[in-house]
Amino acid sequence: MSQQPTPPPAVSLTSIRCSLALLLLINLFNYIDRYLLSAVEPLVRDELFGKDHPDAKFLMGLLAPAFLVTYMVAAPVFGRLGDRHRRWLIVAMGVALWSLATGGTGLATTFGVLLAMRVLVGIGEAAWGPIAPTIIADMYPASKRGWVLSWFYIAIPVGAALGVVLGGLIAATLSWHWSFFLMAPPGIALAILAWFRPEPARGAVEGGRAEVASQPLRQALRDLARNRSFVMNTMGMTAMTFAVGGMSFWMPTYIHEFRMQGGTDEAGTAQLARVTTTFGAITVVAGLAGTLVGGWIGDRLRARMKGAYAAFSGLGMLAAFPCFLGVLYAPFPIAWGFMFLSIFLLMLNTGPTNTIIANVTPASVRATAYAVNIFVIHALGDAVSPPLIGLIADRTGDMNKAFLLVGGSIVVSGLLWLLAARTLDADTDRIARGGT
Repeated sequence: MSQQPTPPPAVSLTSIRCSLALLLLINLFNYIDRYLLSAVEPLVRDELFGKDHPDAKFLMGLLAPAFLVTYMVAAPVFGRLGDRHRRWLIVAMGVALWSLATGGTGLATTFGVLLAMRVLVGIGEAAWGPIAPTIIADMYPASKRGWVLSWFYIAIPVGAALGVVLGGLIAATLSWHWSFFLMAPPGIALAILAWFRPEPARGAVEGGRAEVASQPLRQALRDLARNRSFVMNTMGMTAMTFAVGGMSFWMPTYIHEFRMQGGTDEAGTAQLARVTTTFGAITVVAGLAGTLVGGWIGDRLRARMKGAYAAFSGLGMLAAFPCFLGVLYAPFPIAWGFMFLSIFLLMLNTGPTNTIIANVTPASVRATAYAVNIFVIHALGDAVSPPLIGLIADRTGDMNKAFLLVGGSIVVSGLLWLLAARTLDADTDRIARGGT
């Protein structure tokens, strides 16, 4: 039995807002750092492998699972720690580690060093991913979580886009190395701020104060495995993550090399910067709009539609499929319009699906639930899709064929969320009544 800590003091509304703002900033830099490599991948590949290596794209694609495998394996460890110890302290240490590793990426002159830095980034982010949403869930009631978590997760499209844009522009102005150097100092500053934030009481907004997790991990995992809504939601998020992960990692390279036939000379580097800037701008606007609209609509449909969060997410994914086909087969600049629609629809589910996890799991094991979700969606999602897409592209010479995997997974995720809607309301009510 874990020793019960002294309950933390009540947290003021001002302090809650400051904590939320800090969480938003940290998540923004989380995704900026994560997607810098996507922006400069052709330049890094050319420097490390040259132009004639037959498996260069496959090896570069392995950098994504190197980060993600580390992230997903370490996440359950930090998730369990987050259910038992002070969460802001764990967050601070994680942010500091991934920021230092991001700066270290700029020092890489061999593939081995680059691989090691991505592993360290994964460990740092594993101390963040499963814990941050539980802090928000303990500051806001279930009726507001969809909207608040949507604001938190706008960092995904905005941070990813800024990573792509900043990476491309800095690489064109200085070098790809400086794209990573310049991101380390802001991350260290955010880690220092996180160290001193007050801890919200677990479960206080749900009518009680949850005990620190004392349930054996094996039993907690069994309860999650029997939670139908949690399982189906996680499966839907896995298929979605497969699609978005592969699309995000390879899309700048796909447009630059496959669709526009660009190279890595001076003219090609300038074209890559234009591609990354355009793609980043579209991702920011469409992703921001989709994430916020999804959270807003999801909260309002909650009382009007059975399993609203899951049903709405599933319909959005099914609508995204024909738009993604337009990205692959429509000529540019028309394809940019389909890109906007695809990203908007793919991002609608971000707030609702993460809210499902908070609403169908008890506060005492919520960080563990987010950690399990992270492990599964990355192990079977974006840890797999980038190297698989790279391998198919290397072997066939046709990235459109490789990207058809993305389209198929979009459809699968939509169908899974429609199935999850059937049990969501019952599982949410059970947790609200104090069940497990």
